[in-house]
Amino acid sequence: MNICVFCSASDEQQAEVVRHTEELGAWMARQGHTLVYGGVDSGLMERLARAVKAGGGRTIGVVPEKLLREGRVSACVDVEIGCADLSDRKQLLMDQSDAFVVLPGGIGTLDEMFCVAASATIGFHRKPLVVYNMCNFWQPLIDLLDALARQGMMRGEWHRHIAVATTLDELARLLSAS
Repeated sequence: MNICVFCSASDEQQAEVVRHTEELGAWMARQGHTLVYGGVDSGLMERLARAVKAGGGRTIGVVPEKLLREGRVSACVDVEIGCADLSDRKQLLMDQSDAFVVLPGGIGTLDEMFCVAASATIGFHRKPLVVYNMCNFWQPLIDLLDALARQGMMRGEWHRHIAVATTLDELARLLSAS
């Protein structure tokens, strides 16, 4: 399976978050899954890609031209797909992937996650999207989504389009159930 992982490019990460991220990369390699990601050489993206490669796995990096020019592409990228901008990148990531996992991240990670989720709500795809709530990182977002649902701001149940996992085993089960 080609699993797209959205996550932070920041190098300022808690040790426990890094450990969980590296465990995910090792699991992906053992299972024969391909990592599809932003292809940048920093933060959780780099830690994840290194773990996939250390386990003998394969990576596909989708990198905007601006970052290519700046030399920000990870040496762990096996297949490099260039793109014009972040909108282009999101579409290419969706096209290349069978499933999506969201690790801790910031504005870019949220943008990517909600683009995938919104596309699913309209019926553009039926690919699983799993938020990996390691170390309760995403709990404030989960609480916000629940509050929006209670206030009638969403059609239907948001959990139909965004699953939540708190452990790697749970994440693996959610991905294999799809």
